[in-house]
Amino acid sequence: MTEITDGHEDFEALRERAVALRRAGLSRRQIRDRLHVYNNDILNRLLDGEPAPAWTRRPNAKDDLRARARELRLQGMTYDRIQLELGCSKSSISLWVRDLPKPERRDASDQARLAARKRWEHELALRDTKRLATKEEAAEKFRTMTEGELWAAGVALYWAEGTKDKTYARRETVTFVNSDPGVIRLFLAWLALLGVEPERLRFRVMIHMTADVPAAERYWADLVGVDPGALQKTTIKKHNPRTVRKNVGEDYRGCLVIRVAQAAELYRRIEGWWTGMVVSATTINVSSSSGKV
Repeated sequence: MTEITDGHEDFEALRERAVALRRAGLSRRQIRDRLHVYNNDILNRLLDGEPAPAWTRRPNAKDDLRARARELRLQGMTYDRIQLELGCSKSSISLWVRDLPKPERRDASDQARLAARKRWEHELALRDTKRLATKEEAAEKFRTMTEGELWAAGVALYWAEGTKDKTYARRETVTFVNSDPGVIRLFLAWLALLGVEPERLRFRVMIHMTADVPAAERYWADLVGVDPGALQKTTIKKHNPRTVRKNVGEDYRGCLVIRVAQAAELYRRIEGWWTGMVVSATTINVSSSSGKV
């Protein structure tokens, strides 16, 4: 161990070495071990005035909060609002922003509107939580579907969205059009359940002329598991200048048209299934408790 006092001639020489090591980026422990100075008081005097290198400083967990608090204060927020936003104490906020100018005091009506907005935001958050919980609970009912449930769902889905035969226009074809990817997946699963071979399926995109047509074609081809080149010629809808369209943006991909080749017999069965379901639904005896949701 090195023994040294303030008045010893070796002190200045040792201090020069300690300062040089500090400025070279060494920590206190490294300097202590290098110089064999194990007395903290002496080591403090040797390093007096020399800041620690940056790498030895522990990160302050509140640095981000402090920066955000100052940003909010400069935006004119009060301590109460900053506390509500960041969840930290007012005493900490006061220390962090006390050098910044105070925001102009709002009148009572402004404060009332702010309080009302915060209450409404809280109410909306509660509603969203309840809404999601209801959806999750309902989804559990169909996490697994029986073939019978899929069959019934497909019949109803086709009769809602598919083409129908008319007395004035005989069309015993199976053609389905929809823009919802989930609906398309369910319809294809239903066709597979019915034993419709994939090679009998024809796909075509129907989309507005102002959309990204190639991107939509790639999207639908990927969804149904075919090469974009296997799609039939896309149907382009012309723009009506008197119509204000809302189906715009990156999520707009038009509709996918699915046609089943050689499907006259299948269409007749679908129409018969639907007719039977309607008759059955109007005659079934539903108890007062079984239909609760």
